[in-house]
Parts: sequence; structure tokens; C-alpha cells
Amino acid sequence: MSETRSPSQRITDEVTSWDGVEAGYGKRGEWGFYVNGHEVGHLHGDHAAHFGFGKEIGASLREQGRVVDHPVFPGKDAIAARGIETDEDVQDVIELMRLNYDRIVARYGLRSISATT
Repeated sequence: MSETRSPSQRITDEVTSWDGVEAGYGKRGEWGFYVNGHEVGHLHGDHAAHFGFGKEIGASLREQGRVVDHPVFPGKDAIAARGIETDEDVQDVIELMRLNYDRIVARYGLRSISATT
């Protein structure tokens, strides 16, 4: 990869720039991204991203070759994984996170800052 920042740093910088996104470590050591308490996706270091898209979107993304089965949940269309090896993978992980972010915000909206303080 050509950039000096790690893949996880590049993904984190972009995803946390979106309204309402918070990031932090989960129970299994994964680095997750959340909006309104809903997970957008999470990273396992610099080598893998995992997502929960819902069955239809997950199946469509598999058909497109953009994601594969999650290693813990093989055969479950709603849950997916994406390897990270190249700059193109980093960009696609960001796009997949955005797809999920937009889906979550469309369904649940964004909490206003004044509502959470």
C-alpha cells in the first residue's frame, strides 16, 4: 500500500468523520464503528472488516464479489467479511461502511447532539 498511514487508520479517519459516528474497542478486541448505538462495521487490525448488512444487501454484495462469508457465521447472508490487502480494499471497506451507515441513518435517523447531552 502506498500511504504511510495504516489501513485501519485510514478507514478510522474517514468513517469517524461522518455525523454521529463513534469508534471504540469491542468485547473481542475488534475496533468498531457505531452510529446511534448500531454497529456500522468493525475491523480486526489492518487485515479484515466485518459487517452486518441484512440478508438482501449481504446477498447482493456477495454476488458482486465485494464480500465473503463471515468466518464465524458461514452461510449467513446478513453477516459478511472483507479482506484488506490493497489500497483498493481500503477504499471498498470505506464504501461498504458508508453503505451500512446510510442504511442505519435512513432507518433510525441521527440523534441530535442536544438530545444526548
